[in-house]
Amino acid sequence: MEISKPHLRRYKKTLDFLEKHLDQSSSLLDLGTENPFTPFLKKAGYEVTNTQGENLDDDFKKFANANADCVTAFEIFEHLLAPYNILKELKSNKLVASVPLKLWFAEAYWNEADDWDKHYHEFEQKQFDFLLQKTGWKVVDFELWTSPDTSKIGIRPLLRYFTPRYYIVYCERV
Repeated sequence: MEISKPHLRRYKKTLDFLEKHLDQSSSLLDLGTENPFTPFLKKAGYEVTNTQGENLDDDFKKFANANADCVTAFEIFEHLLAPYNILKELKSNKLVASVPLKLWFAEAYWNEADDWDKHYHEFEQKQFDFLLQKTGWKVVDFELWTSPDTSKIGIRPLLRYFTPRYYIVYCERV
């Protein structure tokens, strides 16, 4: 499977951020099914366990006591109706999560044909920080980055060069 340049760029930024905070031999529970980023994590030395497609709005307790050094959640919380529940219940002491940010010039992603492939939330940075705080997490470090798409021409593609699209956090349990 060929991976697009924007995805490769995001994977590299995510991996660099993760390596900044976790030893490469760390075990990870990655919320979400195995995906094209999983091999990057494994190649870097992380021991990765993915969820298997469970509905994390309903089945979050299954993962609350996960035996992993860190829980990761890369672009998953926007797909949950109630991310509060799993964030509150996780017993892990470390969390690395990324979310797409709400863009004032674009509507939220919404796939009409697939109930799972929708963004129920596209957060502002302060909203995601507040959610983390209310569920017992302290943001220790974060990064923002843009998501330019060089294959398109127009105002919105131009704005994507300057407007952060992704927000990643490293958190510790309070």
